Amino acid sequence: MNPTRSRSAPDINRCQHIFTFPQTNRDHITQHTTQKLLKLSVCRHRELLKMSVEILDGRTVQSFVEDEGAFNDSVDGRFAALDADHDGLLSYPEMAREIMSLRVLEKHFGIDEAGAVGPDELAKLYRGLFARFDRDGNGAVDRQEFRAEMKEVMLAVANGLGFMPVQMVVEEGSFLKVAVDRELARAA
Repeated sequence: MNPTRSRSAPDINRCQHIFTFPQTNRDHITQHTTQKLLKLSVCRHRELLKMSVEILDGRTVQSFVEDEGAFNDSVDGRFAALDADHDGLLSYPEMAREIMSLRVLEKHFGIDEAGAVGPDELAKLYRGLFARFDRDGNGAVDRQEFRAEMKEVMLAVANGLGFMPVQMVVEEGSFLKVAVDRELARAA
């Protein structure tokens, strides 16, 4: 695909067809709610997100994670934004959109490979990701669990990036963008 050409908006009817669930209640969240969230994940307009091209390496990300104050401030801000009912805990419905934004099935610049797995497997995948955050298994993620898992995720990203600088498209407000901005501010 030529990066200068714009993509057309996803076909919402196709997205609705892909994610059809029986109307049953499973794992404390209705399949209807999961269906809505999956449609949002697959069908949201990536063109509306603010993104930038940055150059970073694993050390940029590792340094950000090791700066406990900056990292915790950033993670706590994301936690507060997700905590819709302000009870200090994140439920699956509160975290579902964030988990789905991880783009675990992405293959082509913001387009998930929707046919790669069925809707039941996709819902199970997202539940499994939530379980990684819910370390004590009580059905909710507290601030410490969220910090600990985000630290592991970001260190894995740093390890994956390695020591060679790479050019990457990052979303404004993402942890990677915060890491890059922090490094630029320190260099100035």
